[in-house]
Amino acid sequence: MTDSTPWQPPAGSTPPVPPSPYAAPQAPVPPPAPAPQAGWTPPPKPGLIPLRPLTFGTLLGATFQVLRRNPRPTFGFALVVTGIINVATYGIVGLVAFFAFSRVQFATSTDDQDAIAAGAVALVLLSALVPAALAIVGTAIVQGVISLEVARGTLGERLRLPGLWRAAKGRIGALIGWSALISVALLLAIAIIAVAIALIVAFGGVAGIVVGVLLGFLFAAVFIAAAAWLGTKLSLVPSVLMLERLPLRAALARSWSLTTGSFWRVLGTLLLVSVIVNIATSIITTPLQLFASFGATLINPNGDTTGYLVTAGILAVVTVIVSAVFGAIAAVVQGSAPALIYIDIRMRKEGLDLELQRFVEARQAGDTSVADPYLVASGAAPVPTVPGASPWS
Repeated sequence: MTDSTPWQPPAGSTPPVPPSPYAAPQAPVPPPAPAPQAGWTPPPKPGLIPLRPLTFGTLLGATFQVLRRNPRPTFGFALVVTGIINVATYGIVGLVAFFAFSRVQFATSTDDQDAIAAGAVALVLLSALVPAALAIVGTAIVQGVISLEVARGTLGERLRLPGLWRAAKGRIGALIGWSALISVALLLAIAIIAVAIALIVAFGGVAGIVVGVLLGFLFAAVFIAAAAWLGTKLSLVPSVLMLERLPLRAALARSWSLTTGSFWRVLGTLLLVSVIVNIATSIITTPLQLFASFGATLINPNGDTTGYLVTAGILAVVTVIVSAVFGAIAAVVQGSAPALIYIDIRMRKEGLDLELQRFVEARQAGDTSVADPYLVASGAAPVPTVPGASPWS
């Protein structure tokens, strides 16, 4: 049996309407747009510099920001060290010169005066070795502290001087040895050149004088070129000694390797920073030193001995203070430049920026046991630390 009842649509539904042949054609529906992707985000900058290879402007600007970012362990420490060096220089050399040359006045004959004057000159030169040695030690210590401050400031940390000093534990001796080695090498090179030219002039007559002068200019040019080349190739030794904690011989090879391919960039940056600092310092200190030399006479034209000595003493103290302040600024800036160059080169060659970012992310997540990124990226042996404690606190 067949059901003759026609099919009815379910209740509440609308039967489909067939398209009319007279209706306007419908525009095609466009496909759905893809989901928007995350845009480019700059690398993080937790502290002193962004964690990426640096442009020249960023590197140069960061060199001067170190002083402003954490002034107490940088400028304060450098000021103390520079002040001690200046006081030692003026005090030791000045006192020795005063007592040595005052003996000349009491000599009984001209021959005695000449002999005492020659001895006084030799004594003054010998006394200058004491502040020179002190300057080598002080400069090395300041440079080590500044290198550590730049490295930790890059990660957004602000350490006080005790923290930086603990981080430098065991490396100050190597840094002092490196500074002493450089100083001795420079003195020997200058002494050899000076003795060679003096012998040619002394025993060569008129021709020897001409040859000596020509050789002097030639040796000076060669010496400057060699000093610039070696100084640039070995400019990263202090940073390697402090941050990678390598022995001195390995640090020399490491600096030589890192600067390969970046010689002119490193030389240009260091030279520009040095020129800026020296010009700024000279603008202030040179007029003050000239005034200190003639100011006592100008203020006391009548020859009053007591007034002259008091004025000269006050001017000398002011000169020492101003020289110490600007010397500290120069030490911080010139110590920051090689450390920043070192970090920049390792970012470019070894991917140090990735290790630094991992370190920053781990520290932000509360993990204080993460290894030092400067040692991890270089493959150096890590420094043993207390579990769960920061190696830099």
